Amino acid sequence: MKITLKVWRQKNGKDSGRFETYQLNHVSEDMSFLEMFDVLNEQLITENKEPVAFDHDCREGICGMCSMYINGRAHGPWEGTTTCQLHMRAFNDGDTIVVEPWRSAAFPVLKDLMVDRSAFDRIMAVGGFVSVNTGNAVDANSTLIPKEDADNAFSAAACIGCGACVATCKNSSAMLFVSAKVSQLALLPQGQVERKDRVRKMVAQMDAEGFGSCTNTGACEAECPKGISIANIARMNREYLGAAILPGN
Repeated sequence: MKITLKVWRQKNGKDSGRFETYQLNHVSEDMSFLEMFDVLNEQLITENKEPVAFDHDCREGICGMCSMYINGRAHGPWEGTTTCQLHMRAFNDGDTIVVEPWRSAAFPVLKDLMVDRSAFDRIMAVGGFVSVNTGNAVDANSTLIPKEDADNAFSAAACIGCGACVATCKNSSAMLFVSAKVSQLALLPQGQVERKDRVRKMVAQMDAEGFGSCTNTGACEAECPKGISIANIARMNREYLGAAILPGN
């Protein structure tokens, strides 16, 4: 396959940035999208040019590092897929592919396609820890949890914090991410002690980081590689309202 790439290049957060165009003439449809970028970088290094900086780690759809905005979609054209799971057979010979970093004031560009997502870390940090003393490992069935609650908590915990929800939201809202992290503990008995304090602090930190508000377009759920449901946003709103009315832990 022959592919034309239009890639966002930006030296640092102060640089205005620009698109640069590259040609790749021998792309296998079996390559992952990141493997194709490895080939591009090898070509650039051979030409004594600076390679494209991009985030990656596990390359198995687990870590959420591979944050690329591809042809106007977070993680590219396949649904329920991270960038590292996207393969070049999703494109056609002769295609032009436009690749950008996440676009959000709360995710400043570090270099090229790399953004600073430490805002997510700070939101998680203010949520604190679970103070329940669990003691030694016990049988999984010794703590009775309704199956629906367990399933919903597990689904919320599947969030990998990639930031696709923020990147695809017209308001750069982090509500889907925060609500998933709030929900996974609010639904379980181990998370009850700090339940109200947790949601108050995490929502306050989300606002302090500069994320936008949610207008319920559902774009975040549509582009989430793990299929996190916007039902979590409704749950977080109920949790937050309950914490505001009854402020005690």
